[in-house]
Amino acid sequence: MITALDHIAIAVPDLEKSIKRFMEDFGLPYNGREDVASAKTSTAFFPLPETQIELVHPLNGEGPIAGFLEKRGAGLHHLCFRTDDIEADVARLKGKGYQFLSEAPSMGAHNCKVIFIHPKSCDGVLIELSQPMGEH
Repeated sequence: MITALDHIAIAVPDLEKSIKRFMEDFGLPYNGREDVASAKTSTAFFPLPETQIELVHPLNGEGPIAGFLEKRGAGLHHLCFRTDDIEADVARLKGKGYQFLSEAPSMGAHNCKVIFIHPKSCDGVLIELSQPMGEH
C-alpha cells in the first residue's frame, strides 16, 4: 500500500550550485549525496517532515537525466510515492492497466527498491514507487 509522498525530484544541470542554493538560500537540512550507478544518476537529498526534495544530476554526464536535461532543461522530474509492498502495488497497478518503464523493481538510492510508472499512464507525470529495505 502506498503510505506517503517520499520525495519530489528536480533535474538540475549543476548539482553543486543547486545543493548550495537549497542549503544556503532556502536553509534546508542537507542529507548528503549518493551516486546511483545503475541509474547513472547523482542525487542529493533535503529531508523535510514526511517528505524530501531530491536533486538529480547525470552521473558522468550520462543516463536518462542527461537526456531529460538536454530535451527539457532543468525542472520537475518525478514524484515518488513510498510503499510498504512494492511488488503488490506493481501487480495491482498493472492490473489496472498502468505501464512501467521496467519489468521489475531495482535498487535505487538509500537502499530502496524502486520502479517507475510510465508518464503516459499518469497524465504526463513520471511516478516512482519506492520501498525502503532498511532504515530510511
